[in-house]
Amino acid sequence: SGAEPQRAGARGRRRESSAAEPTRASAERGSPEPGPAARRGFGAARPTAGSCAAAMSSVALEILGLGLCIVGWVGIIVACGLPMWQVSAFLESNIVTAQTIWQGLWMNCVVQSTGQMQCKVYDSVLALKPEVQAGRALTVLVALLGLVALMVTVAGAQCTTCVAPGKAKARVAAAGGALYVLCGLLALVPLCWFANIVISEFYDPTVPTSQKREMGSALYIGWAATALLLLGGGLVCCGACSAAAREDLPFPVKYSAPRRSTVNGDYDKKNYV
Repeated sequence: SGAEPQRAGARGRRRESSAAEPTRASAERGSPEPGPAARRGFGAARPTAGSCAAAMSSVALEILGLGLCIVGWVGIIVACGLPMWQVSAFLESNIVTAQTIWQGLWMNCVVQSTGQMQCKVYDSVLALKPEVQAGRALTVLVALLGLVALMVTVAGAQCTTCVAPGKAKARVAAAGGALYVLCGLLALVPLCWFANIVISEFYDPTVPTSQKREMGSALYIGWAATALLLLGGGLVCCGACSAAAREDLPFPVKYSAPRRSTVNGDYDKKNYV
């Protein structure tokens, strides 16, 4: 009689275990393996090879353009500080090469044949010639505007995270490239102005031979820097425009798979491996 309750309890446990098996099987069948769209998260489409190549090419254009713009910006600053915008010309009776006169935006220098050099800063700003005053103002403006363009371009570049990815980020980068193009155009004004004056006075017969000048190395450095600014700004704008025209996800693309829960409500241990 004492064994009857034990047998009844064993039969009850077997019935409970057999009833739990279909529930566990149905629960496992009810949670199918998540599809590719679910694993990528939020139903985002995986970018194709063509879109990835386009994204990488636009990033490369922006980086290359920014590098050229920085070199050009530094070149303009160097040309602004050099005193060799106009140098003395030696021709006809003026063949004395004992000294060479350099004229720049900020000072005049006299270089002796022995290697000694003496420079003097201009005494009065208002007494300067119009081309010198305009050259000072424009080169300083280009230097400051180039710094602003650098910060704007870096903020809008696709390889940085200063601005949220999207078309607004591409517009910021395009604005930085346009500022660099504007810097190149502004820098051309004093350079071409000085070159025109030098060439006009050189071929003017009324100008004494001792006062004729030639174009100095600062003008050539400035022209090379201006070309780099225009080319680099154009590349930055092209990269930004191609990034804004893409309809896929911005660069870079990252996916995260959702965690799957087990039957008892806990998360699978494979999610933490």
